[in-house]
Amino acid sequence: MSKWISVCELDKVYEGTGVCALIEGKQVAIFRPTEEAQVYALDNMDPFAHSNVMSRGIICEHQAQLWVASPLKKQRFNLQDGHCFENKEVALTTYKTRIQLGAIEVQVH
Repeated sequence: MSKWISVCELDKVYEGTGVCALIEGKQVAIFRPTEEAQVYALDNMDPFAHSNVMSRGIICEHQAQLWVASPLKKQRFNLQDGHCFENKEVALTTYKTRIQLGAIEVQVH
């Protein structure tokens, strides 16, 4: 069964940045690409560097899609589905997000 976990207030995450949240013992990277009330969540673990650094990645747009580039090895991961641009065999787990009463919530199973 899945449930929604409140992470933080939306206004605590500045546009164009990411933050890391510890959700049920797992590090989750949460990104807010624009000033809009839209966030994305994926695993914080960089699968190539094996380090929890994805929340420090750089948000970019490529082929009309939003990506985050790892701060270590620079591979790009799609914010919507987690797939890696440079290696189609690798993907990060993504999580559904929503904004409720000004707070970011992440769905976990």
